[in-house]
Amino acid sequence: MKLLSLLFAFSLLFATCTPQKETVEPIDEAQRIVDSAIAFHGLHALNNANLSFKFRTMDYSYDRDGGMFTYTRTQTDEDGAVIIDSLSNEGLNRWIDGVRQELSFDRDSAFTASVNSVIYFTLLPFNLNDAAVEKEYLGITPIKDKEYHEVKVTFEQEGGGTDFEDVYLYWFDTEDYSMDYMAYLYYVSGGGIRFRSVSDSERIEGVLFQNYINYKPAVDSIDFMQINELFEAGELVELSRIINENIEITLRSN
Repeated sequence: MKLLSLLFAFSLLFATCTPQKETVEPIDEAQRIVDSAIAFHGLHALNNANLSFKFRTMDYSYDRDGGMFTYTRTQTDEDGAVIIDSLSNEGLNRWIDGVRQELSFDRDSAFTASVNSVIYFTLLPFNLNDAAVEKEYLGITPIKDKEYHEVKVTFEQEGGGTDFEDVYLYWFDTEDYSMDYMAYLYYVSGGGIRFRSVSDSERIEGVLFQNYINYKPAVDSIDFMQINELFEAGELVELSRIINENIEITLRSN
């Protein structure tokens, strides 16, 4: 019995002294790809920067200092009045010729969504690490004789905005992680499906800005998850061009 006890104690000592193999959680592939894309596009700089650009008839500005942000949209209406919408951490304010406007809940929500939407799309894939974003890796997909990482994005209801039910697909080049294509299924304003392909790009102060050709399906009854196949088959209809002009960016030192 004494010998067995000594052997048992020795085995415990050996087990305690033997280095244990650490359990390493695998890196989520969708997260890795998005992080790589953000790095390739140079978007980390936007955490502390000022940006201005023109989209269609309106002027936009983006100012961010860590967690504090202000997005503005400036336009002139048909009567010559200057309208400024300013969205910040504190919410949205609208001024018309310098006079602050009182807005209903619906109008406040609509202006907030429209300002945020333009900034969001302009800076993709910068916001794909927001807290409400849920990412899923769908594998490698060929488009136009190139291979792409396909990532699906959905949103949690809390923090996902009024359009949290929307679904997005992104295609990232397997070699450099550029975001060359994207598509989304949306439900507001009657809903629909859009597909965008990069038409041209420009790198300013190290940040990659992209313009797009915006497509829609020729028919409504399609499988959203097969939208890239319809694009390759020429079964999408060009709807518009997404072009940002007069881009100026100022990077601040941390």
